[in-house]
Amino acid sequence: MAIKSSNVAARVEPEIKEKAESILSSLGISASSGINMFYRQIILWNGLPFRPSIPPTTLKSLDEMTKEEFDAKLARGLAQAKNGEGVEANEFFDSLKEELL
Repeated sequence: MAIKSSNVAARVEPEIKEKAESILSSLGISASSGINMFYRQIILWNGLPFRPSIPPTTLKSLDEMTKEEFDAKLARGLAQAKNGEGVEANEFFDSLKEELL
């Protein structure tokens, strides 16, 4: 029996599409299969399969910080270093990647 299919047309920012398709490809999943999986999860959960939310802490670039905010972050980092509260560089970068992705 032939499987019927239907087209989905959606506008997506090129950079977002490229990044998502690259991740799906590395998982061995086509964009069509990824979208199909997403739709199936919507049906399964009777809504979005995740909770839309704004992360509790948003990262600011240096340009977005006031001098006082930047100085406070530097002072906090210095105090942590003096108290031996550091972490291994690899551990730090792993946690930073998780926050950003």
